[in-house]
Amino acid sequence: MKRRNQSSVAEFIQAGFSNFPALQEQLFGVFLVVYLATLMGNAIIIVIISLEQSLHVPMYLFLLNLSVVDVSFSAVIMPQMLVVLSTEKTSISFVSCFAQMYFLLLFGGTECFLLGAMAYDRFAAICHPLSYPMLMNKRVFMKLVMFSWVSGVIVATVQTTWVFSFPFCGPNKLNHLFCETPPVLELACADTFLFEIYAFTGTILIVMVPFLLILLSYIRILFAILKMPSTTGRQKAFSTCASHLTSVTLFYGTASMTYLQPKSGYSPETKKLMSLAYTLLTPLLNPLIYTLRNSEMKRALMKFWRRKVDMHTF
Repeated sequence: MKRRNQSSVAEFIQAGFSNFPALQEQLFGVFLVVYLATLMGNAIIIVIISLEQSLHVPMYLFLLNLSVVDVSFSAVIMPQMLVVLSTEKTSISFVSCFAQMYFLLLFGGTECFLLGAMAYDRFAAICHPLSYPMLMNKRVFMKLVMFSWVSGVIVATVQTTWVFSFPFCGPNKLNHLFCETPPVLELACADTFLFEIYAFTGTILIVMVPFLLILLSYIRILFAILKMPSTTGRQKAFSTCASHLTSVTLFYGTASMTYLQPKSGYSPETKKLMSLAYTLLTPLLNPLIYTLRNSEMKRALMKFWRRKVDMHTF
């Protein structure tokens, strides 16, 4: 941000859904419900996994980290969006925009690597069940979690600092819902070609490399499942993988369409909807995906609920 004093822009004006003024109130209601449901759903997962000792295994501890990322994603975006929808204050300061982009990239990068680590965990558990305690011991788990978070920090630091090193001399209308890299970059008063090459290459490495690893893991898992003699065993294995695959498809599909597209690929309104898909829908649906399809999570949830009821009864 060292070149900020060369810029005449002190704040950005967020267009949001200004093209649909009649829908502002309804959208505020919808997004408020989505935000509260996201916070509640992920908080329940965090609390249950933290309190239930039987869930202190890599599969569920990865899920706990994923829920922390999803809650953080929503907290970075939703409060500012709700302010824009409910008041006439559509501006965001230069510093706040920097912070919003930084944390979006941090949590987005971390989620990419966490989903990859979760795929490796399922691969080790299903394809090498006898060696699983060694392949996914506490040290390996901690290394994968730390690598995911540190990678997110590095991606966010490099990319956000580079974006905001460009001068912004006007216009300052951000035709987007929040400070995401592509729409902010469109307002820079400089040649951003070199950065765009870096960003495209970096995105391929950050998004597509973990995705390819996930894909390869599941190809191996599929062959391993098909070789299982027991129908019950196959169903259980498919069930534990289905939740993760659904989450991966939702997150990677929409994120890659946002960051791996040409500038003129989609209209601004389409880009807004795609951004909402991976920043709001994924955090909202992950708790449902991982609890409704997982018998152990449902048992732990019922156990927690009965415990709360018993406490109130006595």
